[in-house]
Amino acid sequence: MKTAYIFPGQGAQFVGMGADLHAASREAQQLFEEADRILGFALSEVMFRGTEEELKQTSVTQPAIFLHSVLVAKMLGDGFKPDFVAGHSLGEYSALVAAKALSFQDGLKLVSQRANAMQKACDLKPSTMAAILGMEDSTVEEICQTIENQGLGVVVPANYNSPGQLVISGDVAAVEAACALAKEKGAKRALVLPVNGAFHSPLMEPARVELAAAIEATRFESPICPVIQNVNAKPITNSDEIKANLVAQLTAPVRWSQSVEEMARLGVTHYVECGPGNVLQGLVKKIHKEAVTSSAKPLGEVIG
Repeated sequence: MKTAYIFPGQGAQFVGMGADLHAASREAQQLFEEADRILGFALSEVMFRGTEEELKQTSVTQPAIFLHSVLVAKMLGDGFKPDFVAGHSLGEYSALVAAKALSFQDGLKLVSQRANAMQKACDLKPSTMAAILGMEDSTVEEICQTIENQGLGVVVPANYNSPGQLVISGDVAAVEAACALAKEKGAKRALVLPVNGAFHSPLMEPARVELAAAIEATRFESPICPVIQNVNAKPITNSDEIKANLVAQLTAPVRWSQSVEEMARLGVTHYVECGPGNVLQGLVKKIHKEAVTSSAKPLGEVIG
């Protein structure tokens, strides 16, 4: 039996998240205090008592999910024994900290810089994302290429979440045109998402350039286990490769389906989700039907 610990990305946040972790131990309280100091604002206050609208702000959401996920893994103590780790988009940073490739402090700083750089890139040009459901990945890829060839703007696959669930990303007009064409070609649903940015697309290039300098200046160690990275869905242990893939991640698609397929090929049978929610468990079940999935309980037990 091999176990992978998986870490969620943006969208897993909820009002009140982390309050149970804060109450669980003095060590957790210290990490919350340190996070507030590093960020220069009371992240803990927003997480515990903020509004849904406040928690949705990119500069808050990404550090909040990162902190929550890292704490959950940390509080497993000796029970945290991964054969592999993987994270969905933002979750890759939590995975790298849990696997000791990156310190908590450096990870939080990078996540904050990432969030701010992405927001600035979003502000440069109207852009969005959409979920295409019930359609083969190859067909969605062809649709994106058709729309780009028509000169309607950038639209590319962004998140390969599971079979029949692919998120596209790009210019507003191009994404809307791709959704219309997908419906014509038989997609079950094509939904423009309530986001104001084209994450994991070429429109994130300004953010990639900005974050590249920060990542290059940060010390990375070899992880305690292979990290299945979003960019190539391969197990990586070399710190230089990890850094390069982390930079590329901003403008490249999240290959989550391919990552789970690779972990299954490598013998992973159990997947433990560390962080708020259970979205990744649902995706894993759609990709690897025989998988056993569970949530990591903050106080050290693994629950189904």
